Amino acid sequence: MIRRQRLAAGICALLAALAAGIAFPAGAVADETSAQNAPKVDLVLDVSGSMRARDIDGQSRMAAAKQAFNEVLDATPQDVQLGIRTLGANYPGNDRKTGCKDTASLYPVGPLNRTDAKTAVATLAPTGWTPIGPALLKAADDLNAGGGSGETAGTGTKRIVLISDGEDTCQPLDPCEVARAIASKGIGLTIDTLGLVPNTKLRQQLSCIAEATGGTYTSVEHANQLTDRVNQLVDRAANPVVTPVATRGTNQCTDAPSLKSGLYTDREEFGQQRWYKVNVNPGQELRTSVSVSADRAVNPDYGVLLRAVTTRGREIVRGESSGTGRTDVISTGLRYPKPETDDASTDGSGSDDGTVTPETVCLQVTQSFSAAPGVKTTPGLPLELTVDVVDGPDQASDVASFGLGRGWWLLGALVLTGFVAGLLWGWLSRWRVAVWRTN
Repeated sequence: MIRRQRLAAGICALLAALAAGIAFPAGAVADETSAQNAPKVDLVLDVSGSMRARDIDGQSRMAAAKQAFNEVLDATPQDVQLGIRTLGANYPGNDRKTGCKDTASLYPVGPLNRTDAKTAVATLAPTGWTPIGPALLKAADDLNAGGGSGETAGTGTKRIVLISDGEDTCQPLDPCEVARAIASKGIGLTIDTLGLVPNTKLRQQLSCIAEATGGTYTSVEHANQLTDRVNQLVDRAANPVVTPVATRGTNQCTDAPSLKSGLYTDREEFGQQRWYKVNVNPGQELRTSVSVSADRAVNPDYGVLLRAVTTRGREIVRGESSGTGRTDVISTGLRYPKPETDDASTDGSGSDDGTVTPETVCLQVTQSFSAAPGVKTTPGLPLELTVDVVDGPDQASDVASFGLGRGWWLLGALVLTGFVAGLLWGWLSRWRVAVWRTN
């Protein structure tokens, strides 16, 4: 009897240790220093009543913003702590005092759970006022408090991305003065602004907010432009030490400059094509975007095309965008995940055993701007190219996309523990039967 009790106790201890080892693996506790130094981004979205207007690609401004947010959440780098704050989302009444307090944290700044964040965004509906100034003050608190987790502000990059379709309705709290006050605190916080309406007063206000903190202002008129620009800004927060590097594209891929992850600037003549090269290893993903700025008067109806092609000229993927004279900057981007193994690689370099060899991807940038009468065509238009080569999506992120979030490891621990427990219990039962027959 004593021998059986000792054996049963040993088995229970083994199961407990196994479960603990699976459920709480080494490294599961986040490094506090790394968390404090992680880049933080707070997306501030205008949810005022005017966002009902249907003037962006045939859909409402709110629907375009939701679409853009979902795509941005999918592409957010893993090391970025991201939050979402709203303004004008909750109070539908006419009391100005109450309406100017209507700003709330929709998703707290912290490690991103894509499923939870998308669910929160899906609940938004255009409602009330446009308290930009109060929202900026609260967003600055979001970033400094680490999303309410109790940690210190840290030294990582902090960025607010404000998307609005109207001027602040809560004067005399001037949002431009709010931005200057935030900048004067010396906390290293940058505010970037995006305007959804080609309105002169809105442009002036959002430009002033951005310039006060060293940020950028962009006017957008299409959903894909909104997605591309916000993605660029989030990626820029993840790579704060990246300094733009001047490069010079060529007329063909064979002698194009080879680029690594980074931010590059170039100039492109009207209607010209520029070529660049990027090496992508198996299992990596290429994320790249391009912005072309109209720094002089141009004719309406223009576009930019970004293509990824093989060295043999076969197109892999493309991104394109167009404008009608209402925007100063036009942007587009693309993503290309290179599989670990496949039957054949995109450039035909796959081996018989299915192994994919490293690949040189050619990037072609084409813009269709044309100069207005009497405007000089040289030098070319400013071009900004962002290149990011990262590890491809792993199985953990695939599981999270089905709604399990960070709970996948607990499910795996329970399944494996149950399997091992079943085997040991079966063995113990057979041993007890054998002992009983012997006695």
